Amino acid sequence: MSESRLDEPGPYDRVGRITEAAEEAEEAGAGAPRVVGLLLAAGGGRRLGGRPKALLPYRGRPLVEHAVEVLRTGGCAEVHVVIGAAADRVREEASLDGCVLVENPEWEQGMGSSLRAGLDSLRGSGAEAALVSLVDQPGIGAEAVARVVAAHTSPKSLVCAAYTGRRGHPVLFGSERWAGIAATATGDRGARAYLKEHEADITRVECADVAEAFDIDTEADLVRLR
Repeated sequence: MSESRLDEPGPYDRVGRITEAAEEAEEAGAGAPRVVGLLLAAGGGRRLGGRPKALLPYRGRPLVEHAVEVLRTGGCAEVHVVIGAAADRVREEASLDGCVLVENPEWEQGMGSSLRAGLDSLRGSGAEAALVSLVDQPGIGAEAVARVVAAHTSPKSLVCAAYTGRRGHPVLFGSERWAGIAATATGDRGARAYLKEHEADITRVECADVAEAFDIDTEADLVRLR
């Protein structure tokens, strides 16, 4: 994928024209149910020498800031960010104005605990769906988010980005599915058990042409942040 696909400075490009992703998000949002972004950013980076993933430097700023901007540009006006490892540092060092910060004291138990904490923070929000993304996947930009948001149709929606047919992030969960997902989200498996059980309900949205679904997990992966 070209460099411009991964560098999402905001809803406008360098000459002030609205980006394709922002246009898609605006069209999808006209009269549509509200989709809230849910960013899981609590990881401690155990295989990265204990460096919290939210604060990994990416193009001059913390990775969590980039991930929030991707969600907003892709159509999520409201973003909840689940933090855990080095939570105080994340609050101090990252500019997350306008976000709802959700601290997960059980972050060491794995992604499932962060997903539960994030979904719990959405109670009473009035949202019809949560668009879940991971902080350590900078190759997934606003175009992929906008496509998944556009596929949301009801509180029962279950939508996954796909990469050459294989399920990946971001994932959209309609509000009527939140309780079931929270009940099965354990360890580092997140919503995998729920998705496997409800495979027939999933709408796949192909995104391989606009995104790369790699993770930043090890020292060797850090080259992708340059």
